[in-house]
Amino acid sequence: MSENSPYTPQEVAKILKISKFTVYEMIKRGDLAAYHIGRKVRVDARDLDLYIQKSRGTSPVQMPSAASAPIPSGFIICGQDTVLDILTRYLEKELPQVSVLRNYVGSMEGLLALYHNTANVATSHLWDGDTDTYNLPYIRSLLPGHRAVLINLVYRNIGFYVAKNNPLNITGWQDLTKPDLRLINRERGSGARVLLDEQLRKLDIDFSTLRGYGSEETSHLTVASTVARGDADVGVGIEKAALQVANVEFIPLRKERYDIVIRKEDLDKPHFQTLFAILRSTAFRDQIAGLGGYDTVHTGQIMGQT
Repeated sequence: MSENSPYTPQEVAKILKISKFTVYEMIKRGDLAAYHIGRKVRVDARDLDLYIQKSRGTSPVQMPSAASAPIPSGFIICGQDTVLDILTRYLEKELPQVSVLRNYVGSMEGLLALYHNTANVATSHLWDGDTDTYNLPYIRSLLPGHRAVLINLVYRNIGFYVAKNNPLNITGWQDLTKPDLRLINRERGSGARVLLDEQLRKLDIDFSTLRGYGSEETSHLTVASTVARGDADVGVGIEKAALQVANVEFIPLRKERYDIVIRKEDLDKPHFQTLFAILRSTAFRDQIAGLGGYDTVHTGQIMGQT
């Protein structure tokens, strides 16, 4: 295998003689390292070799720990929202010599990647129930000893996905305790999961009593789709996903702040100044506002520092 040629998931599937869907699951679980170029997924030949050797129990290479792993070449942005797809395209246009890569992980995993120096930019929408604030308390905990800057990307409405006409009359967090109600949850570390868990804690609701609490999906869209299919009665997610799925009604609960997080020492570097300029541009803000479901009132503004 060439050390320099990245593979598509389809090519990996052919080499390993498995389905491409199995390859995507391996990548999703973290069994096989991969990266994104725009919406395309690529696997380096070296990472595929390491996976094969590890599977055989003969890997001669010891992988570096996350704490010491250097940032791979490129400008890596962690986060899952569609807005980041648009931001990536703007960056690719303004920085044609730079590979802008996406890591589709939740808020906590993104902040940990920033801490471990395996990403350049993280995004976060983590609500703290004790202070009724977003992001700053978690950044102080997950990036101990490191200075960080929070820049607003957008505000989003977050709430419940329910079936059309809301047949179970679900309007608030306490309604999750209704007998036989089926919840579909998000993965640990995602902003939606943290919001749910913090609300349950504040209301003194035992999560183990909620039917479906242990059933997880990894995006707002798949949570909304699960409710639309009738496989669950309620899920937590953003309004934008509800607009994309038929037979789902959105019950708003609060407006959440979705921020970009960078290391303070990076603030004045050219790539990050380009990022700043894009966020503050009228063209970018207008394009995001045109999507519906987003508020750009503070887009590009510094919201806090640690």
